[in-house]
Amino acid sequence: MPTPVERFLAAVGYPEKAPDGATSFPLLVDGGEVLVRAEAGRLVLSRTLACDEGDLPRLASFAPGRMLREEAILAAEPTPGGAALLWRELPADASAGAMQLAFESFCDSCDWWLERIDEFSAPEPEIPPLMIRP
Repeated sequence: MPTPVERFLAAVGYPEKAPDGATSFPLLVDGGEVLVRAEAGRLVLSRTLACDEGDLPRLASFAPGRMLREEAILAAEPTPGGAALLWRELPADASAGAMQLAFESFCDSCDWWLERIDEFSAPEPEIPPLMIRP
């Protein structure tokens, strides 16, 4: 009988197979790693979001609003170098359709948070000096 992680990989159509009896497995998605792990009757999807330590408070300011829109949750611990963790859980016995929908939704959430991080590091646009002529 397949493990919840093996069922998840099949549901999302991931091309690689997990080792027999796997309780966790890293998926390469859009240049990053999404970890799926089974624990206590649930599947947990997570992705580490690299950012500057100074960006964590700015990221955290978006979290309450995003929690109203999506099921992914941003977590962070102040560590040297800075990083945040985005995670979401679903029942381990969810249907294949529910697993696929949860995965797609989680990947969309990852994209949104990564875009915010990119915005933080983008240089401020130069505004040319204003010239007023009489």
